[in-house]
Amino acid sequence: MKPEAEIPHDRIADPVLRSAADLAACLRFFSRVPFPAVNRLDDLSQLPAFSRAAWLVPVAGALLALPPALLLTLLGLTDLPPLAASLLAVAFAMTLTGALHEDGLADVADGFFGASRRERRLEIMKDSRIGAFGTLALVVCVGLRAVLLAALMERVGALSAALLLILAEAVSRAAMVGVWTALAPTRPDGLAAASGQPSSRAATAAVLLGLAAALAGLALLPALTVFAALLLAATAATGTALLARARIGGHTGDVLGATQQLTLIGLLLGFCLAR
Repeated sequence: MKPEAEIPHDRIADPVLRSAADLAACLRFFSRVPFPAVNRLDDLSQLPAFSRAAWLVPVAGALLALPPALLLTLLGLTDLPPLAASLLAVAFAMTLTGALHEDGLADVADGFFGASRRERRLEIMKDSRIGAFGTLALVVCVGLRAVLLAALMERVGALSAALLLILAEAVSRAAMVGVWTALAPTRPDGLAAASGQPSSRAATAAVLLGLAAALAGLALLPALTVFAALLLAATAATGTALLARARIGGHTGDVLGATQQLTLIGLLLGFCLAR
């Protein structure tokens, strides 16, 4: 038996350090915030290893929602109209993330509905220019987010609305991981493929974390409302996945972004279905 002094303590610490490094990498990937390296395992030059780190995507989503949620809470203490407060919170969230998922939603709308052939759809999605379908999708979806968030502020208060926003961001990221795992990458040289397909273990953990976040909403809303929100979220994620498989035969980073956006709207719609 090894003396206590020879026990490799690094082996005990490595899983914790690795998880912290993976979370930091996820935060950098999904935002414009220049998070510094958190430990010796955190390589700033590398993309997150999502095959291993996908379970942390809902956690990253919740953490990135904290600043907009705090802003929403503070604005709720003023006489600012709820819609104005929610629009500012949504704008702040998009600033933090660089509108990463909104860009994916716009590209998917342009590609899926602007062409009849798979190759042309993928070409449109890769184009940085935005078309009519993408513009309309952004207007409707960003507008819906702001209106529904404002409705929640009026019904349950700014603080509860902010907490629900954090939970919804976590759940929508979990749904994104689910679609990521269910579909094959369409572009072998795309960013989603380069980041690595989540393992079944990591994906399962992400979905369970998302489910736990949704169920945490029971502390703020009636059970029927929470389950309605989950049903709408699952419908949005499944519908996006089925449409992506039919239109381009798999997923791209844009499809994953669209999944997150539509699932988030489904959750907010469900939260507002009943008083």
